[in-house]
Amino acid sequence: MCLGVPGQIVGVDGDVAQVDFWGVRRAVRLDVVDEPVAPGDWVLNHVGFAIHRIPPEEVAATLALYDEILRAAEDDAMRADLCDEIEASSRKPDAD
Repeated sequence: MCLGVPGQIVGVDGDVAQVDFWGVRRAVRLDVVDEPVAPGDWVLNHVGFAIHRIPPEEVAATLALYDEILRAAEDDAMRADLCDEIEASSRKPDAD
């Protein structure tokens, strides 16, 4: 199973956004995101690519769900997948 990681866009430069993930900022590609985004928007990131803009009315519930997953036992499969995704997000995306 693969999970996207929610993050808030803090800046956009062409097809790359700076996204804040729990206080850590990373560059994320915008090539495949499902709709236009701007600073302040929240996106789901998957291995360095924003794949979905989180509607504003769903941000709080989404963050609460991820907080619950991260508080799960270390042997929980969803927690492990989320932690793997966060680690993968820390790598720089390939440059075009």
